[in-house]
Amino acid sequence: MTAQTAEVRDLATVIGLEVHVQLETDTKIFCGCTTAADEDEAPNTRTCPVCLGLPGALPVLNEGAVEAAVKVGKAIDADIPEETTFHRKNYYYPDLPKNFQITQYDAPLCADGELEFSVAGERHTVRIERAHLEEDPGSLQHVGGGIDTADYTLVNYNRAGTPLMEIVTAPDFRSPGEVRSFLAKLEEVLEYLGVFDASRDGSLRVDANLSIVPADEVADDGSIAIETLEEANRTEVKNISSHKGAEKALAYEQTRQKNAIKRGRVVEQETRHWDESKGVTLSMRSKEEEKDYRYFREADLPPLRVSHWKEEIPIPELPDARRERFREEYGLSEEAASKLTSTKQVADFFEDVADRFDADVAASWVADRLLGELNYRDMAITDVADRLDEFTRLVEMVEGDEITTKNAEEVVLRAMLDEGEDPETVVEREGLGKTDAGEVEAAVREAIEENPDAVEDYHAGEGGAINFLVGQVMQKTGGSADPGDVNGMLRAALDS
Repeated sequence: MTAQTAEVRDLATVIGLEVHVQLETDTKIFCGCTTAADEDEAPNTRTCPVCLGLPGALPVLNEGAVEAAVKVGKAIDADIPEETTFHRKNYYYPDLPKNFQITQYDAPLCADGELEFSVAGERHTVRIERAHLEEDPGSLQHVGGGIDTADYTLVNYNRAGTPLMEIVTAPDFRSPGEVRSFLAKLEEVLEYLGVFDASRDGSLRVDANLSIVPADEVADDGSIAIETLEEANRTEVKNISSHKGAEKALAYEQTRQKNAIKRGRVVEQETRHWDESKGVTLSMRSKEEEKDYRYFREADLPPLRVSHWKEEIPIPELPDARRERFREEYGLSEEAASKLTSTKQVADFFEDVADRFDADVAASWVADRLLGELNYRDMAITDVADRLDEFTRLVEMVEGDEITTKNAEEVVLRAMLDEGEDPETVVEREGLGKTDAGEVEAAVREAIEENPDAVEDYHAGEGGAINFLVGQVMQKTGGSADPGDVNGMLRAALDS
């Protein structure tokens, strides 16, 4: 009786990933066709004889794609061999016009790397077995249903030939939640490297291999014997295109396999399709083995020797290092440092603001106020990066006591984002210039004289009374007084 049919009370999940990342280059990996997709582009127009696989067309390797791959290798501390080669991976699929894919087989560009990530504050390290270059196939559009119910399928080769880096992990994940956290961290690193654009359709796609083993086969350090892994049939889940989607797909597949084992059924080794709309995985075909792809050397591409590039090509400060520097250099809390390094663009914007103001002021405005307003509007920092001078002018107006923080945040900043106006225009139009001290003092005296009941309640110790009086003063000053200053002035007057 195998581990797949035994009645086991405690079961453990084992997951390994194949992450396909589109690299940001101007042209495709083996031809001169652009990778820039227009929103309204017609299908099959960004193509040429090379990416369409026409007879006699020869590939020429894109140097930019190799540089991007080397940067990824440096970021995951991978080995880059003295010589790497390309192979043909043979299989028929309608979005692969040549009936083979140019990829790398036994000599990948990067091998034996690792990536650290956190789950609920606990650090994890996942081994990266290999990361290699290959070409992206085209894309399919299923008309009239899903992959299993469509009336027909359309093929668009515009994506064919886009540079892909396939990142293959060891089976080091023990839960779908770990996978989601890893993918978020990987995407963060790729974005910092400048080799990846998450906004591009299909820019990150995941194939996940999942199997179930007896829990007592998992060692204290999380390792599992090779024999155990070989005995447990695994399924490959395809068509995963997001962090959340990966967690949902693998949670479903984990439950499906555990239920099958507990009922005494055999888990078939197969490839399954994740149907996101239905929230289920569907059987596609039996799982191919390595021999089924009939790998052989790509004779039209010579061996690649770029191991020295690892020392010559610089990479920027990565998110973990920048997060730590922000804590040390600017004295930020861990939460603030995490917010301000969530993307490279956010971190750059913060440092530009911190060059002009105290770090705590810059952090408060960028992390708490600006990012909050942007998130509410489903905007990104890149949408306002060219308005840095306007944003710093707004902060300057608050710091210079020209307007109140409340008006700056609730009126001016929101108008800047919604209407595209500069802060001076909003302040002038709304009459938000800060009331001078003499006017505020007069408003305080009037509020005290006109509201004897609230004054009596204040002296009786009722906390809400002071808030009421502050509101009266703010009303009299048209909201242009600072609430904190008003509170202090009221208390001084009432306690004298």
